[in-house]
Amino acid sequence: MARKIKVPNHIKKVHNRVDLKRLEETKSKRRFFLIVCEGKKTEPNYFKSLRDSLPKGVLDVCEFSIEGEGYNTESLVKRSLKFKSKWEKEINRKIDKLWVVFDRDSFTPKAFNNAIKTCLNKNPKVEAAWTNEAFELWYLLHFHYYNTGINRKKYQDLIEGNFKKKGLKNYEYKKNSTEMFSLVETHGSRENAIRNATNLEKIYAGQYKYSTQNPCTMVHKLVAELFGLENIIQKENAK
Repeated sequence: MARKIKVPNHIKKVHNRVDLKRLEETKSKRRFFLIVCEGKKTEPNYFKSLRDSLPKGVLDVCEFSIEGEGYNTESLVKRSLKFKSKWEKEINRKIDKLWVVFDRDSFTPKAFNNAIKTCLNKNPKVEAAWTNEAFELWYLLHFHYYNTGINRKKYQDLIEGNFKKKGLKNYEYKKNSTEMFSLVETHGSRENAIRNATNLEKIYAGQYKYSTQNPCTMVHKLVAELFGLENIIQKENAK
C-alpha cells in the first residue's frame, strides 16, 4: 500500500493563495450583460433559450439578466437605464453592456427614431437591438435574405412556409413560443442570419431615419457578440 504523502501546512497556504488569486482573476474577467426587451414574452423567450444554449466557457465569463418590460415608446430606453442602475446597486458591480431590444411595430415613427438615438447618445454602454418591422424578421433571416418591405401580418405565413419546406408539414407559428430559438437553430442557420442582417444594414448605411428602414434589424449584433461571431459581420462589411 502506497504511503500517503502529507503536504506541509506552509505549502497548503501557498496553494490556497494561488487558488484564491485565480478565482479573483476569473471574477474580474466576467462580463455582465443586461438585456431589456420591449415585449414580455417573444423576445425574452428567445434570448433566455439562447443564454441556456451557450457553451460553458461562455457562461464562465458572462452573466445575463433578460427582462421583458412591456414598454412601447422611447421611455423604454430611459426605463432600461434606470433598471441598469438598480441592478448595479443590487449586485454591487457595474453592468458591462446594456442591450435594449424593441421593434418598430409598437412605436410611432418619431418614438422609434428617438429611442434609437437615445441609445446611440449613450454609447458605448447602451446598444439597441432594434428591428423594423417586427422581431420575427430575425427568424426569417435564418432561412433567406429579404430586402423588400414586409408587413408584420405576413411574417407568420413566411415563417410557416420556411419551416414546412424543412419538413415540418404541420407547423403553425405561435408568437410567444418558447421553442423558436431551438427551431431556427435546428432548421435554419445562425451564421446566415447574421450575414443576411449585416447586408440589410449596409443598404441603409448613412441613413438616420430608422423608421423607414424596412426590413432591417440589429439583433444580429447582439447575437454575434454573445456567440463571439463578430468576425462574420467584419467580413461582410469588408466586401
